[in-house]
Order: sequence, then C-alpha cells, then structure tokens
Amino acid sequence: MEMEDGEPPRIAPAYTPCTFEGESPGPRCGHTLTSVAPVGEPGSANYIGPRLILFGGATALEGGAGPAAGAAAGIRLAGATADVHCFDVNSRTWNKLSPVGEPPSPRAAHAATAVGTMVVIQGGIGPAGLATDDLHVLDLTQTRPKWHRVVVQGAGPGPRYGHVMALVGQRFLLSISGNDGKRPLSDVWSLDTAAKPYEWKKLDPEGEGPPPCMYATASARHDGLLLLCGGRDGNSVTPMASARHDGLLLLCGGRDGNSVPLPGAFGLARHRDGRWEWAVAPGVSPSARYQHAAVFVGLRLHVSGGALGGGRMVEDASSVAVLDTAAGVWCDRKAMVSVARTGRYSADAPGGDASTELTRRCRHAAASVADIIFVYGGLRGGVLLDDLLIADDTPPEQPTLPPSAPAKEPVSGSARKPPMPPRSGILGGEGRQGVAVASAVAAPDDREEDIGAEHANDHLHEVDEESAEQLARINKEEMEVARRAMERGGSGDLTGDDMDDRRYGGTPPPPTAASLARSALDDGRSETPAFKNVTLYRRAVVVAADPAAAGSLGGLVRQLSIDHLENEGRRISFGPEGGAGPPKLLNRQMSMQGVHKKVLQTLLKPRAWKPPTKRQFFLDVHGVVELCDLAENIFKNEPSVLQVRAPVKIFGDLHGQFGDLMRLFDEYGSPSTAGDIAYIDYLFLGDYVDRGAHSLETIILLLALKIEHPRNVHLIRGNHEAADINALFGFRIECIERMGEQAGIWAWQRINQLFNWLPLAALIEKKIICMHGGIGRSIQHVSQIEELQRPISMEAGSMVLMDLLWSDPTENDSIEGLRPNARGPGLVTFGPDRVMEFCQNNDLQLIIRAHECVMDGFERFAAGHLITLFSATNYCGTANNAGAILVLGRDLVVFPKMIHPLPPTGNSGSSSPDYQDEWMQELNSQRPPTPTRGRPQPANDRNSLAFI
Repeated sequence: MEMEDGEPPRIAPAYTPCTFEGESPGPRCGHTLTSVAPVGEPGSANYIGPRLILFGGATALEGGAGPAAGAAAGIRLAGATADVHCFDVNSRTWNKLSPVGEPPSPRAAHAATAVGTMVVIQGGIGPAGLATDDLHVLDLTQTRPKWHRVVVQGAGPGPRYGHVMALVGQRFLLSISGNDGKRPLSDVWSLDTAAKPYEWKKLDPEGEGPPPCMYATASARHDGLLLLCGGRDGNSVTPMASARHDGLLLLCGGRDGNSVPLPGAFGLARHRDGRWEWAVAPGVSPSARYQHAAVFVGLRLHVSGGALGGGRMVEDASSVAVLDTAAGVWCDRKAMVSVARTGRYSADAPGGDASTELTRRCRHAAASVADIIFVYGGLRGGVLLDDLLIADDTPPEQPTLPPSAPAKEPVSGSARKPPMPPRSGILGGEGRQGVAVASAVAAPDDREEDIGAEHANDHLHEVDEESAEQLARINKEEMEVARRAMERGGSGDLTGDDMDDRRYGGTPPPPTAASLARSALDDGRSETPAFKNVTLYRRAVVVAADPAAAGSLGGLVRQLSIDHLENEGRRISFGPEGGAGPPKLLNRQMSMQGVHKKVLQTLLKPRAWKPPTKRQFFLDVHGVVELCDLAENIFKNEPSVLQVRAPVKIFGDLHGQFGDLMRLFDEYGSPSTAGDIAYIDYLFLGDYVDRGAHSLETIILLLALKIEHPRNVHLIRGNHEAADINALFGFRIECIERMGEQAGIWAWQRINQLFNWLPLAALIEKKIICMHGGIGRSIQHVSQIEELQRPISMEAGSMVLMDLLWSDPTENDSIEGLRPNARGPGLVTFGPDRVMEFCQNNDLQLIIRAHECVMDGFERFAAGHLITLFSATNYCGTANNAGAILVLGRDLVVFPKMIHPLPPTGNSGSSSPDYQDEWMQELNSQRPPTPTRGRPQPANDRNSLAFI
C-alpha cells in the first residue's frame, strides 16, 4: 500500500537490547526517563554529551511477583525511590547521581519533563502518600547536579499522581489529568514559563477532549520538548501524551469508564488568540492500549508496549506503532494501518517477528536522542524489568546534489505532490484558526536573543488555517535540514540548545523556555492567603566545621530540636589545631559587564573564597564610587519599609565577617544563577561593616548583588551603617589601610552617604516585620517607620530611628515593660508585652530583628513572637557563637539554618579567617563588643559603642 505521493509508508522501527556499562538502575516501573541536551561545545574540556535521566519509580510489587500478578500488579509504595540515574548516550554508561540540595520525596507515577539542561519533576505517590504539586528542578548545567524547588504563586493542580506533563511550544508547561487520591481528573493546567511571576492557570479547552484519566509517564525529545505517556481513569483509563516540536500536544490511548481500552489520540493546541482546543487526531490506531510509552522523533510519535486489561498486554506487531503527524497515518511493524488489527503477529505466525516480545511490557518509560529511541524497565507478567531497549528511526538518505546542480526543495519539490494532509481537527487545520507555534531550533544568529516574557511572542510564527499542506511540507523540510546539519557536525546529538552555549563559555544559561530557575517575587504576584499563619519549624539545620579539622561535630549536617539549642555553640569540639581548612572547589564564573559584574566575578565564590594574601582592595576608589552611584539610585526609589514576598532568606549581623557570608552561601544557596536566586529572595538586616576584617568585601558584594538583582536582594539599615559609628569601630580604618589614606577616606565617605538612603525595615507578606534593632519605647505602628524621610543621618534622626536601630528585648520573657538599656543612656529594652501589643496593633505575627549576638545564631523571645538573628560566627573572635539565617517558605514556615565557627587556624587562636589583622584585634580589645545576649553586661560602660 502506498501513500498519495507515491512513497511507501515508513513502518515502525524494531527494538533491540542495548548493552551498557556502569551501575544499572535495576528493575522498576512507574519511573520517568528524560532526555537532557548536551552542555558545552563538542570537543571542549567541559563538554557533556546527551544524557538520559531516570528518576524514581517502584522497585517492588504488592503480593510479590510472578505471572499470576500479570500486568495489573500493583506497585508497593514502600519500594518507591527518589534516586537519580544518568545514562551517558555516547559511552552507553549508567551512573547513579547524588545531587546536592533538597531532593523530592520518594515517589512513583509522577511526571517529568526537560527544559534545556534541567529536569522538572512534579507529583506522584510514595510511602508518605501523595506528593505535593511543587515543581522540583534537577539542574544539570553544572558539573555537580543540584535540586531546586520552583516557587509558583497561587493555586495549582494540587497533589496528584498518574498525570501527564508536557512543555508545549517551548513555552507552556501543561499538567493534565491524574488522580488526587479521591477520583480521576480530566483538568488541564498551564504555566507560562515566559511570564513572571510563574502562575498556574486552569484551562478550559474547546472541543472534545479525553475522559478523566490517571497513571501517566513522561519523556522528552532531544531538544527539550516533551512526550508524556501512560495513565488510566478510575476504571483504568490510561492516556499517553506527547508535545510535538511545533507546540502541538498529543494525548492518546487509555481505557474508558466501561473498561474498554481506547485506540485513538487527541491533539491539544493553542491558537494565536490564546484559546486552547482539543481535536481528535487523524488515522487509525493499530491497537487500543494503556500504560504504554511514547516519544517524538521528528514528526513521528513512537508508541511502545501497553496493557489491554485483565492482565493482557499488546503483544503482536502492533506493540510498536508510529503516528506520522505530517501524513496523518498510523504504521506498525507490518505496514500502514487502515483498519484496527484484530489478529496476532507472534513469533510462530507467518510474518511474525520475535523482537515484538521485547516491547511486550507496560509501565515503562521512553526517551529519544536525535533519531534514537530508548526504553527502560517496566512490567511484564508480574516481573519487573531492568533492560534497556534501543530503536533507530533515522529517515532514508536523500540524494545528495553535486555542487553544480540546481537547488531543489529538500523533501517536497514543485514536481512532487505534497504529503497527504491531516484529515480532521487541529491536526488537519480545516476550518480552524491559525495556531501560534514556536521553532524548536534557534538560528545561530539568535544567541544573544532575550526570550523573556516581554519578548516571548517574538519567536512565534503563524500558521494559517488554510495551509495545512504547507505546514506538513515545512515540518518535513525542517527535520531534514536539522538532520543534515547534525550529520555535517559529525554528531547525531547536536541540538538547538548547543547554539547558546558559546556566549557562556561552554556552560549554557538557565533554559530560556522556562527560566524555571526564576520563580520571581516580582510586582503583581498574588498575596499569601490571609489564613496562613507564620510557624517556626521545630528543628534547625546545623552545619559544623570541616570534617578534616573538627571534632565530634565536625562536618556534620544535622537537624536538631530548637528546644535543645541553647548555647549549642559552647559545646563545640574543635579538634586538633592547625587542621586543614574547607575543601577548595571550583569557582563559579560570571560575565564581565560593568563594575558590579567585576565585583560578582571576584567575590561571589562561596566554595573557593579565602582571605586575600595582599590587603590591597581590588577595587579603586572610582570603582567604589561608581558602584555606590548605581546602588543609591535603586535605594532612592524604594520605600522606607520594604514590601517583601515569601519565600525569602533572612540574614542577621555580618560585621565584616565575609568568610561567614561565603559559608552561608555555600551551605544554604547563593544569590546567583548557579545558586537559588531564581527561587528565593534575600533580605539582610544591617550591620554589614565594623568589627570584622573584611567589611569592604561584605558591603561591596551586597551592593553588587543589589544592582544585579534589584527586586530580589533587599538591604535595610543597621546601627553601624552610620559614619559616626563606623569611624570608630573598624570600617574607616580598613578603608584607609586597604585603599590608601586619601582614596580610603573618599570611599568611606561615599559609602556612608549611601547608608543614609538605606531602607529602614521590611514587611514580609504583611505578617512579619524585619528590622535591625527593635520597637523600643516610641514605635507603636509600622506607619511611624514609613513616615521617616530619607536620606537620614543618625544625628538628625528622631527617637523612632534610635529605637529602630538601637533598642533590644529584655533579658527574658519574665521581664516586661521598658527598662534601661546597658548599651548607654537614653536607650531602652522592651518586654514581651510590648512585642505582643505591637503585633496586635499592626496585625503582625512575628518580629525578626538582629543587633545582638546570640549563641545559637537565633533566639526566640515573647513566646516566639520575636526572633533575634545573628549570622556572624565567633563574633569578634571571642564569643564562640554559631551563626544562623532564617529561611521563610511560601507556606510561611520559618526554618532556622546554622553554621558553627570554624576551628582555630595556625597559632592565632581565632576560629575565623576574617580575624587576621593585628589592628582589628587591638581595636576590638580596646572597644569590646556588646556581650552576647544572655551574658552579663557592665552598666554604663564608657567604652561601649552607645557611650562613644
């Protein structure tokens, strides 16, 4: 049988076992297999070829295994995993990965998709029940994979399993169907990855769509476009979905409410006016099925395996099928299909093929790289499988024209008929409006292109509803050109993602289709629901010193009850003196554009920074002034009380201890594209300078981060951000020592001018207020802080400013009211009654402040309605305190995260690399710091900061 243009249909390819090396993932089903684009330039030292990422799945069956279990065997949730395995396509080697960051919970029946060099995981079910609907991102851009959690505002699909997920048109992340633990679902959710902040929207597509369904699997094309497959409804309906490169999603198969397997397919497309529409796909499917796998290669949707119900599986030549979306026909291993197959093509029947036994399976996963299709694992006859199958769908070679020959159309020339157009619905285009589709492969001259939300439509081209034949021809031509380009490059795994790599020195940027690494807290996000309460998590994450240098706590990352943390820092065992410092790891490189880029490239090295051997500061005074000018323009446009959205990390006093800032960035994420600035804001509570030896590094880096991420990095003022204070406690001296007397004084004066513009407080989700000091005696309402006009100097400030920057809570909850503050005359401490009154007057639930050293880095007051936060460890080289930050999630749960002081280095007796200068140690000795909170403080100490 031949098609209308005279070409015979190309049948489905055969699968063969693929030999491999390394650590196999082992037998499993309900997992996902996702194709990830290469990283770097082929032939370069940092090149990483195409990979398949296998995540999760079930490794055991209920009631044991064996033929009696059949295809209907249920997975054992206790056997669900969260492990990650990587298959290197070029070397055919499996490796088990150990990503850093917080991984998703163990799960199976989840959904996964690839966006560039990231894999997005959502939903599923595991030993703890349904997983949340959070988007977990496995970033494979760097040498060391890392888990992130993407923040999406508003209501979303909700916890579910057995759903399908696809990236349509390189822009819209769709989540379809699934089961919420009560019933099967048929809803469709969309997330526009080009619009920030990210937000799920429930769609109501026109046309006839699939019935409620569950149990889906997902896989991606080599260029990062997604295929999703498998599933069933409450009566075992199992659809399969796949995203085609031009933005059309296909969902096929399943079983209806009467337990009858479905043979057809559905297309879901987005019109240029924003409407979404379902339509029935053309062609005759060779077999109904569910719990199958599917993946696109070019315009051909490859379907493998599947179940028929009652323990039976598709087991003839139709166990492998292809839907040619350009021609609108189905093919199996025998020929083009015009009527549904009813017989069997088994190994012992005429024309039978023993290879079809390999694809007789269900609950497996598939992915493709270039023209190669991979299938892993699954279930057959009650037995979990651990084999890897491979099929080659390379199109037939086209005649190569000699150089002198006239150019012809590569596929469908003028002398040939166009391919048979699709027959109906969206796939046929007859009587339909145009569909906005995006090119899957960027042109080489698009490397510098910005495809953010404001430019998202710039790449879209329109396909007229009367041009279905032209669309088919263009699609075939595009695939042929791409195939030949890959052949010319000498590699079959070159993808469009490679074209953007050069501008980043071989390391691609976060995928443009998503910036899924940016869950922005930009203006316009919906507010946190009013019914949510602020909660302090009952356990704190604690990171001790380096294992090579520390004692019993060394190198341990623990979670300790916060009720047992009192003075934890006093019980640290440092181990032998002179131990090795933290391991030296690779620096994170950034581009050089402007003074703030130079600062970021030089200083933002959480894993590699160490105190400079030469005290000369790397920026000259002109660079400092330029940086201050840029940052000051941003601060001038901010209110005195910042409005900040969760999630956010909150930092207390740093006091020039830049090494501690780098440790906190290293342990708990840094504000960079290689870190977590994409998902969470950063808020610093003041006291950036003085006391420590690297005040310049600290304030200069924070200003550069503010310039780089003006909406996501927030700085408020502390009492040391004042010229009359930091002239006496180290910052002025450091500027002179490290920049020269004239340049140092000039830089010091310019930075202090900027300090007068710093915001004074921050309000998070209108439920938490953050400030440096406290509420003292004068502050009754937040509006009093909002009314303070900037620029404002300390000497020109009111009592409100003094209380805001200088006041402290009383010693404990039993001391109420207002008491004199030992810091100096005119200052007060305030009791828990004042805290409760202030919170009630302003409808707040929590005050977070800094200003006082506390032994565990954070300390509760007023029955938990106030938290004191201090981020510098071993303050002034004598306190031996831990440092901490607070991480506020979007659910308004506060997570304390701590670091302990590093062990002493050399013979200095100091535990921090920040303390190495004799002049700073002498200054701190002459003007000792305020004692750690809870320790005795001499009254009216005329050497204290407040008296001075």
